[in-house]
Amino acid sequence: MLVMAGGVAQAHEVDESYSIARRFEQYRGQYQGLKWPAMAPQAGQTMLLDRVYKSIGQRDLLIDIFRPAKARSKGVGIVLVHGGAWRSGARSHFHPLANLLAQRGLTVFIPQYRLSPEAPYPAGAQDIHDAMVWAKAHSAEYGLKPDRIALGGASSGGQLASLVAYGDGLFGAEGHAYALIDMDGVLDFTTPEALQYENAAGASSSAAKWLGGSFEQVPDRWREASAASHVGPQSPPTLIISSGNPRFTQGKDKVLGELARHHIPARYYAFAKAPHDIWFYDPFLSTTANQIALFLQSLPQR
Repeated sequence: MLVMAGGVAQAHEVDESYSIARRFEQYRGQYQGLKWPAMAPQAGQTMLLDRVYKSIGQRDLLIDIFRPAKARSKGVGIVLVHGGAWRSGARSHFHPLANLLAQRGLTVFIPQYRLSPEAPYPAGAQDIHDAMVWAKAHSAEYGLKPDRIALGGASSGGQLASLVAYGDGLFGAEGHAYALIDMDGVLDFTTPEALQYENAAGASSSAAKWLGGSFEQVPDRWREASAASHVGPQSPPTLIISSGNPRFTQGKDKVLGELARHHIPARYYAFAKAPHDIWFYDPFLSTTANQIALFLQSLPQR
């Protein structure tokens, strides 16, 4: 697929297999009250789309910004990383959640990042770190303080956000997060349960294509990419939101245990029965937005 970046034709492969529409058809009839996401911005909200936050040669990486009405602003920002099995997904998938978070007073940044068909690990993680650095550098422009910007993500985006938040030294020292929000993102690739799913197809699995090989081929890289391996005394306060399927939060017990050992605020919220994509559809979408806003508001101001 030929993608235009900054007015220059920049060719890179795009996988569009992951979509809200396809998942909605998959879930239809399985979950009571499932509703298609809708956006109804409130007076005073603003949406700034397609800002460039990073350029790699002629390739521009873009970021969308959702701002609350000035009177509702809490002075807290969050960078949200979309999911899609490290190979697919889009910034627009997070627009409904960003809209709700803006209504709750948060400023939301949604970055584009390089996916596995374009560049393997650690490219995407480096992009997320750099998006955090960009948001901090522009914080005053959006009425924020640089030390009050959280990092969050969903599914593979949650895994990426967790890795960057806990293992910041891997990608640079300037992207420290005020807090971490992990929505159904795997925290440890190396548990037997995680390997059962993420490594089931060997080198053909989505994780292996991103990491450059199966667990048997590059075990050290699978360990390095496991956020649970990097939790320490400087890790940020953490909210883990689960759809209720333990597959997607493997490693949470280790993470929560380490955070508790270091006296770092942490919370785990699980739906009783929900689709994996809790950030797409109501009634799960609104609950997810509420949990994120409440957790961030509970943290002491720095």
